[in-house]
Amino acid sequence: MPEYWFDHIHLRSAEPIKTAEFYESTFGARKISARSEGDGKDSAKLDLNGVTILINQAREGEPTGLVHFGIRTDRLEAAVAEMKEAGVKFTRDIRQIRPDFKISFLTGPEGEPIELQQGQF
Repeated sequence: MPEYWFDHIHLRSAEPIKTAEFYESTFGARKISARSEGDGKDSAKLDLNGVTILINQAREGEPTGLVHFGIRTDRLEAAVAEMKEAGVKFTRDIRQIRPDFKISFLTGPEGEPIELQQGQF
């Protein structure tokens, strides 16, 4: 059976840098990276005691808030096969991002989006 670990929370914000500052000042998150390119592509990556928080710029008309949360596994293909057999609904099949990183997306019981990944972002 595959093993699983919580990996990250992915947020979308109208102002990613300000949102990152909130998590820094309120919860003591540590900024890993932040960039403001001035063309609507601001982003930040934080560490909150071992939990990664990714914050990306919301494009016009996109909702803000939770995009998905990520769960990592050591055997993505086996995990997806087992879950599909159990009736779990997937919204995106396995996609290879890099040689050492691949992802798939499923929907939790309340409709929450979950990224299932092998490797680290």
